[in-house]
Amino acid sequence: MSTQQTQEKWQEKRGNCVSYPVGIPCPEGSFLYRLYFREKSQQFTAFSMLDDLKCGDLVMVKQENGLEPAIIVGRAPQSGCKNMKHRVLYEITRRGGRDEYERYASLILFEKRAFAFCNELVKAHQLKMSLVRVERFFNGSKMIFYFTAENRVDFRALVKDLVQEYRTRVEMRQVGVRHETKMIGGIGTCGRELCCSSFIRKFDSVSIKMAKEQDLPLNPAKISGLCNRLLCCLTYEYETYRSLRKKMIRPGKLITVDGIQYKVRRQNLMQNSLVVSDKDGEEITLSAQQWQQATRHEGRRREQRKRRDKETGAQVEDGGAKEKNSESASK
Repeated sequence: MSTQQTQEKWQEKRGNCVSYPVGIPCPEGSFLYRLYFREKSQQFTAFSMLDDLKCGDLVMVKQENGLEPAIIVGRAPQSGCKNMKHRVLYEITRRGGRDEYERYASLILFEKRAFAFCNELVKAHQLKMSLVRVERFFNGSKMIFYFTAENRVDFRALVKDLVQEYRTRVEMRQVGVRHETKMIGGIGTCGRELCCSSFIRKFDSVSIKMAKEQDLPLNPAKISGLCNRLLCCLTYEYETYRSLRKKMIRPGKLITVDGIQYKVRRQNLMQNSLVVSDKDGEEITLSAQQWQQATRHEGRRREQRKRRDKETGAQVEDGGAKEKNSESASK
């Protein structure tokens, strides 16, 4: 296939993409930016009608609780399908003013002090919990204290002290170890920033079956992340491996190649080949062309099932014939 044909095929696929209604649709003439609400936190994409925003600029972003300040990281890539409208999570309403710069800087210091103060109260009340982060709304209407705990915690006395100190609504929100790692951030075993802290918004369920399907070592140290849970990236290629395995002959099956019977031992998905062994136990590797032309043998269970179905079918026919004969005799 030529380069032009490949490009035409790709353009055709781009035109046939399906749009899923997630986020806010971007109006025509808008610009996409990457931003974050707190330093070293997850970045998000937002649209704005302003075209001159630069890295480090403070902007006001529309949220459910009102306008919240955020820092611009840079322009977001303008990629997507032809028939798809860009959808983002946030809308930049305007550029931040000088007083909002000062309030944002004081907000960060306030949250750090509130974190230290809450930790002292946790020790004073002897609560078995670990504080992760403190967030305060820009308008000061609410404060959220994120924490982790192995068991249920009675923090009523703690909340009473916090409300008395800050004179605002206080919410204690318990999170799991995965969300804790997402908030703290870090570097994964691959050398890149953690997926959860960079782009993952919702955690999918991960099982050890996914590691087995991808022929990965079942060593917990190699397939676990910083949160001591299975790596989220195990889900990325799981469906691809699963679909490829379905197209190949499963291990344990018998096949015949050039008049010699072999038993399938392993599947090499990357090479699209099979490792088989003969009656003497000698292993060889069959290429895709060889195993696709091989004769497959049905298993004993399938043969027994077919034989049983034939017998039951014959019994049904004999029974029907006997009923007809009895009816004719009675007449």
